Amino acid sequence: MKTGDPKKILAVSSSGGHWAELLRLRPAFEGHQVVYITTQKDSARQVPDSKVYIIGDAHRGKKLELIWMLLVIAMIVIRERPSVALSTGAAPGYFAIRFARYFGARTLWLDSIANGEQLSLSARLVQPYADLWLTQWPHMARPDGPEFRGSVL
Repeated sequence: MKTGDPKKILAVSSSGGHWAELLRLRPAFEGHQVVYITTQKDSARQVPDSKVYIIGDAHRGKKLELIWMLLVIAMIVIRERPSVALSTGAAPGYFAIRFARYFGARTLWLDSIANGEQLSLSARLVQPYADLWLTQWPHMARPDGPEFRGSVL
């Protein structure tokens, strides 16, 4: 991130590989206040000096859980009012980017390195709401997005 006034960053991902990729971005967050949202309780131990919200996991096959996730993330965004929101993937990131953008945050979507053959559903849906939309595979980059600027793994 550019230097200047410290920003409040909302960093969001599902657990597993999405979370591992998000944690690899931590050096870019130095000097800023970071609030995390993820889906696995144990993840909070990896960022002990940060606020971490643990939310239920959901996917398109769990409609009621998705609605609950949407509401919980909306409340977190309203409470935290981040100036930047970023995600490495899945449903929590999609909702966070949508709500944070609505409240004036700059937004970044970094599609998971696991998506080397096609963009994830969340990445395709988030495109209009991400100020910066990135892929970790050079061959996945397109003139209309996503861009390739390297990978985190």
